Amino acid sequence: MRSKVISSLLIGCLVLAGCSARTSPIEALKLQSQSAQRAQPVQAASMAPVPAVAVDEQTGSIASTSGADPQALAWSGDTPNQAHFESATMTAGMPVPDQRPVAMLARPGSPLAAPDESVARSSGRHRVYNQRFSDAKPMNFGKVKPKHHAVHGVDVSRWQGNIDWPKLRSQGANFAYIKATDGGDHLDPMFHTNWKRAKEAGVKRGAYHFFYWCRVASEQADWFIRNVPRDPDALPPVIDVEYNGESSCRFRLSPEKAREKMQVFMDRLERHYGKRPVIYTAPDFYKDNLRGQFLDYPFWLRSVAAHPSKIYPDRKWVFWQYSGSGLSQGVNGKIDLNVFYGSVADWQNWVAGKKSWQRVAGLR
Repeated sequence: MRSKVISSLLIGCLVLAGCSARTSPIEALKLQSQSAQRAQPVQAASMAPVPAVAVDEQTGSIASTSGADPQALAWSGDTPNQAHFESATMTAGMPVPDQRPVAMLARPGSPLAAPDESVARSSGRHRVYNQRFSDAKPMNFGKVKPKHHAVHGVDVSRWQGNIDWPKLRSQGANFAYIKATDGGDHLDPMFHTNWKRAKEAGVKRGAYHFFYWCRVASEQADWFIRNVPRDPDALPPVIDVEYNGESSCRFRLSPEKAREKMQVFMDRLERHYGKRPVIYTAPDFYKDNLRGQFLDYPFWLRSVAAHPSKIYPDRKWVFWQYSGSGLSQGVNGKIDLNVFYGSVADWQNWVAGKKSWQRVAGLR
């Protein structure tokens, strides 16, 4: 009986613990106990809250805040005190950009992870990721930097090639403006692919048209409408107005004529899509043609060398393009980087149609 017991223990030892034939029964029991201890799950380490900052857009002062929700950017519900553009009495709490929220560090499906895209969509909210972009040519914008803004995004065209949209989204591309058309006969060859894949990845996307000054405005509007689907979930369409030294159209209209053509184009798009178009422009074109004009239209301003308040001192804006040399996982080469003017709560309300761009920009 004793020999049978010992034999059984030795067989069990060889099978379960990988021991040799010389292992004693007591040693076999110890090895089995150690193996069982190794099989116990390792308890996850606790994660400390992420520090936050508050920015006053008017004065540029920065102060730390306490009690900030470390997941505020990952799951953007009604986050407390995060409207940093509405009044001096309100503060903005957001994770320091180089420290990602807890939900961004957790694996999908873990208890720490933010709700997935399907949950976000069913709730009517848009999940916001903290930005992880870098810049090949970083600029010092002063006290109020792009990283102090809560919602980041990109604009893309054929030159970005085949984009990994889910990866780009996770890096901080919460929105994307996608090149659609030029003039009255050119379609960006990657537009429809980018349009489809961006939405599948949960990116809020809109389309933009590069305006051609040597073409009839109504023809350009019809061409855009022909190629860009009318999606109620899309961001407002964009008219890109700027000087282009590489274009075959080098004719410069008078400011009055340029604005007249813009108005024809924008009116037609607004009637078709039901959303007021956004005007994208650069400093030189703005100075010559748009200063003090189109006050009832949202603006997207290019300002890669200084804060927009210095380049466009009299203009409220909704989007700021702060870099043309951005770097990110999900795309090869450089990419344009942008920020949204308002807080996470502003963004949620604006894309849901619950808040006007005028209120976001501080005009009302």
